[in-house]
Amino acid sequence: MKSITLGESGLECSRLAYGCWRVTGVIHHPPIDEEHEKKSHESIKAAFDAGYTLFDLSDVDSDGLVEEVFGRTLKEVSGMRDRIVIATKCGVRERGDPDKDAPHRYDLSKEYITRSCDASLKRMGVDCIDLYQLHRPDYLMEQDEIAAAFESLRQAGKVREFGVSNFSVDQLDHLQAACPMKLHCNQVEISLIHYDALEDGSLDYYQRHNITPLAWSPLAQGKLGSEYPVSLRNPNHTQEQTIRDALHLVAKEEKCSRTVVALAWLLRHPAGIVPIIGSTNPEHIRDAARAVDLDLSREEWYRLMTAAVGQPLP
Repeated sequence: MKSITLGESGLECSRLAYGCWRVTGVIHHPPIDEEHEKKSHESIKAAFDAGYTLFDLSDVDSDGLVEEVFGRTLKEVSGMRDRIVIATKCGVRERGDPDKDAPHRYDLSKEYITRSCDASLKRMGVDCIDLYQLHRPDYLMEQDEIAAAFESLRQAGKVREFGVSNFSVDQLDHLQAACPMKLHCNQVEISLIHYDALEDGSLDYYQRHNITPLAWSPLAQGKLGSEYPVSLRNPNHTQEQTIRDALHLVAKEEKCSRTVVALAWLLRHPAGIVPIIGSTNPEHIRDAARAVDLDLSREEWYRLMTAAVGQPLP
């Protein structure tokens, strides 16, 4: 698979990332049975075999179970750790943590960031996280405190590089002003259905500052590549069907799936978007990888953009 450098870091990885949040097949952290454990390993290994080298995780995925299963897969596949980039996130605290009356909330205090990193390292059984990201902006975050946490983790050799997730451009800029190290990535939602980043100046900012946008839900929760009929209960069903039809025409022309075209549309943007693939189906994981080799023409790209907007461009 073709590769890309994340921001201005020394991290080189695949043009597509593999998102592990669904691999266990469970939301919370019950004891995982042998069937789910096996399927988890199969999904992760299918991505690795298909050329994915950026693996995206989070400490809250299945209450930490995803990191545990990923760590067991690393031990099972010889040489995998040395050939991949591990990205995980912290900062979301679930309801009941640590007291039963505690609400679901965000916590980017130095103490919590540091403790979360240590817990992730232990669950995955690794010495260092390649890319550590703040999962969501904390309304009470203090930039100097976050910068101190990052510097401490870097000095201890526990984290190589840092980034954020779901931050606005202003929030990212404000945090960067306090950090002595470069923030290389921002993980945000981008797809043909959710294309705000193309219009609000975000992608222009990332290009100007050499920040890599990591796109979560690049297929709009699977809607763009799904073989199921568009649900009429969806208030945006007309837009979704129009986009699917446009994707189908290009896919037929290029002899590939709608999934491949939808991902290639993101890859075509000069901001260097890295779509995060979340399927646990090995066949779908391999199919998505074909997007890296599909170069959409300017006409094809704008045909899809017009379908997304739902009317001729001004």
